[in-house]
Amino acid sequence: MASRGVKPAPRGKASGLPFYARFTDVAAEAGLRHPVVYGGVTGRDYVLEAIGSGAAFFDYNNDGWIDVFLPSGTRLEGAPEGAVNRLYRNNRDGTFADVTAGSGLERAGWASGVTVGDYDNDGDEDLFVTYFGQNALYRNDGDGKFTDVTAAAGLKTAKDLWGAGCTFLDYDRDGHLDLFVSRYLDFDFSRTPRKGQANCNWKGVQVHCGPRGLPKASHSLYRNRGDGAFADVTAAAGIAKAEPGYGLTAVAADFDGDGWVDIYVACDSTPSLLFINQRDGTFEEEGLLRGVALSDDGMEQAGMGVGVGDFDLDGHLDILKTHFSGDTPILYRNDGKGDFQDVTFATGLGVETRFVSWGGGIHDLDNDGLPDLFWVTGDVYPELEAKLPNLPLKTPRVLFRSLGRGRFEQLFEEAGAAIASSHCSRGVAFGDYDNDGDTDILIVNLNELPSLLRNDLKSENHWLKVQLEGAKSNRSAIGAVVVVKYGDRRQAQAVLGQQSFYSACDRRLHFGLGKSESADVEVRWPGGLRETFEGVKANRLLTIREGERRRGDATE
Repeated sequence: MASRGVKPAPRGKASGLPFYARFTDVAAEAGLRHPVVYGGVTGRDYVLEAIGSGAAFFDYNNDGWIDVFLPSGTRLEGAPEGAVNRLYRNNRDGTFADVTAGSGLERAGWASGVTVGDYDNDGDEDLFVTYFGQNALYRNDGDGKFTDVTAAAGLKTAKDLWGAGCTFLDYDRDGHLDLFVSRYLDFDFSRTPRKGQANCNWKGVQVHCGPRGLPKASHSLYRNRGDGAFADVTAAAGIAKAEPGYGLTAVAADFDGDGWVDIYVACDSTPSLLFINQRDGTFEEEGLLRGVALSDDGMEQAGMGVGVGDFDLDGHLDILKTHFSGDTPILYRNDGKGDFQDVTFATGLGVETRFVSWGGGIHDLDNDGLPDLFWVTGDVYPELEAKLPNLPLKTPRVLFRSLGRGRFEQLFEEAGAAIASSHCSRGVAFGDYDNDGDTDILIVNLNELPSLLRNDLKSENHWLKVQLEGAKSNRSAIGAVVVVKYGDRRQAQAVLGQQSFYSACDRRLHFGLGKSESADVEVRWPGGLRETFEGVKANRLLTIREGERRRGDATE
């Protein structure tokens, strides 16, 4: 967990522009009443306890309302009662029902990341979850039941590994979702020193060891054979050539605009990785060449979470990456060809360095047509606070509102007390769970209830949601890019299998339109097809089915 030691710049005077989004944490009243258990509460003996898990907003029953999946951790002494993965069904009235029992998802253990996608193209969204231990592929059987098909799908490993980030993707454009899995480190209780067995300290306080000094890990790519099983193509596809590191969140998107999906992996204390698709079944790792491996001054960083969006409205996919305390988050501007420039300080983000930062993203939270930046924070060392009160375990959320023209300013309680409240958070999923036309936020808080931040947006700004449905293949349309033109603005978003930190977001892409009452929509499908729809009215869900070019075939 590296740090550049950058000191925060002085904060300037706020612009005074109105921000209409107000967030209220409604998790308990909405029915999310089980804490996310993960590691020790007052101290942690191993780095395994510190990293935490992601979350998913996904519509498992295809009723048009997104549901919630929360992977669970455990404790060294064993799982407390009720510490299992949780599935919550959206009741369509602002509340959720816990439908975990009998779902097939009740596993206890050290869960990490989650990706969502229809790997078998049967019309239902499936789950892949990474663990320390055996990762798991859960097939959605379409009736609220999931079946663990890991072994049958050829994804069972010979020994326990620490699975970290994961994402579905169609890297070879054959219509079947493949799978990429990052790994954090080569962890084994028998040879990893427990706290106190080695001289590991932070700020003079004895803490758990790692990741530095512990064995690095490699990452894997599995090709979907189309028959329900996967083949390990890590070596054949060139993934194995990358230097081992401490891999966390994995995001697959078409960063260079050539119509073929690439893979970005945020790495902790080692260079982050960008695998560029060579369009022949192989990848080349080009993170350093393309400017996304290190900080602008050439330093390794503690890459945690990854947000992908178009912050400067030029129609290209940019990257937000979060880091350890003492360092800034990084905002990379994409030139459209997959080469990136670090614009962290030029955009105003360099003022915030206080917190260990995790899941976040680039999302328009007030529908003004300008994507904002949001991420959560939380320390990794519970032991610090007793001796160093200025280094608490629980810290606030961070929100930077867009001022336009590539500039941001930090907001504190302007968006509600739930933003300023302190927690030890990790995964974040963005989505409109109550279907009211604004973006809500689901947050994993370690060893307490999750947060469900309901967006109580009060403005006359317009919006458009776009849901893509693949034809007979890649039904989830993962890898597609949608560009929406409204007024004089042009914004790109991608359908992603994983983003934020270890998390999966609402697959319906949400665009704030500001005062525009209509928009033009261009879809770049993963298989290469491009379709356009002009003059789409605002304040609606636009469902587009691949290959239906006629305007009337895009339905509400």
